[in-house]
Order: sequence, then structure tokens, then C-alpha cells
Amino acid sequence: MLQAIDLTKRYEDQQLALDALNLEIKEGEIFFLLGANGAGKTTTINLFLNFIDPTGGKALINGIDVTREPLESKKYVSYVSENVMLYGNFTARQNLDFFAKLGGKPNLTKEDYYMRMREVGLQEEAFEKKLKTFSKGMRQKVGLTIAIIKDAPNILLDEPTAGLDPKAAAELLQILVNLKRQGKSILMCTHDIFRAKNIADRVGIMKEGRLVMVRTRDEFLEDDLEKIYMNYMQEMVIEKV
Repeated sequence: MLQAIDLTKRYEDQQLALDALNLEIKEGEIFFLLGANGAGKTTTINLFLNFIDPTGGKALINGIDVTREPLESKKYVSYVSENVMLYGNFTARQNLDFFAKLGGKPNLTKEDYYMRMREVGLQEEAFEKKLKTFSKGMRQKVGLTIAIIKDAPNILLDEPTAGLDPKAAAELLQILVNLKRQGKSILMCTHDIFRAKNIADRVGIMKEGRLVMVRTRDEFLEDDLEKIYMNYMQEMVIEKV
């Protein structure tokens, strides 16, 4: 489970990037955090991962305060970024082996890695190819495989479908649905409203560091999520003008 309790971040220039966020994502739930660039989505992810310290409030992973116990909390979370940082001169399998051992799983075999790569739909001829030859979609699949191998109960994703072709994006979303069925808590930060409509159990909209709306799946399908989101975007444009 992921929890934010009055989670706040103000940077040195006094910019309020996140304003008292309260959020809970339970086991077996996919939560999409929507918003324009600069709305506070990535700041939220960075706070959960303890990449930055909060100004106030707490981020909890399985009840563990990430600021007080950063190493312990990281045992229970996997992260997939927009641009997965992997080793280009390693093959896909070598990348998996490196990160698996780093994550405390030293006894996995080559076939274990192959099985996981098949699960995410990576073509078999790519298993022993170097990452520097991969498309972005293929790299994202390797990143997801690393997250799956870690088998953490919580998964954070920051714009994972950005730059992917429709087929690769659809495959990635299906993987997330499969992980949800395994009881994972999934937080995906994005501005892709159409993907949210496909698989989200709940969605939230962020504006200038504040969570201004949360809807369940039944609610946002009934209320027309696209219209709500576009109204929110239009309000931002008007305010800036």
C-alpha cells in the first residue's frame, strides 16, 4: 500500500511543488495521477522514492516512512521511469541479472530471466542483444521485467507510455493489469487521459501541486473524464493569461 499524508514539498526558490497531498493506494489498485507538466506528479514519485526530502508530511510504503527508513521502504517498491536507465552495452538478460542481484535475488537462472521477458512480450531474439540496439518500447519492457523480478508489492511509474507506439503502449498497460491481478498497488503518473480510461480503478487530477479531484472508475466513466480533464486544462490556460 502507498500512502501520502499531508505530503508537501517546497523548493529552495520557495516554489510550492506539492501542497499537502493526501492519498492512499491499496493492494490490487491502479491509480492514475493526471496533470500537466509541472503539476506535481513527478515530485510525488520522487518523494515516495526518497530521491528528495519532504518539507512536511509523510510518504509511506507498506506503512514504512520513506524518510526515516529509506532502505527498508525500497524493498517494497519498484520504479519504472519515462526513460528507463539501463546499461546499453549489456544484453537484456545481463541487465536483468545485474539488477536482480542488486535487489537481493542472486540465484535466478538464465531460464528464469527468459520466462519473465516472455511474460512482458519481449521477442526472444532480443534476449541476448545489447540494449543500445533496442527501441524505446523494448527498453520499457526490460524495465518492467526488472520490476516484476523484484516482486515488490508496489509499483511506481512516471510517464511510462510517453513516446511508445500504440501497440507497445497497449502491451504495457496489459502487463499492469496482470500485475494488479497479483495484488500490486500501482501508481502511474501521466497526462495520458485515454490510457487512464482503459485501466484505472481511480484517477486523480493535480493542479499546481494540489490534488484537486479524485474519481472512482464508475464515477469518471459516468461523468465523462475527458470533459472534466479538458475543463481543468482550460482553466489553467485562462489563469495564466
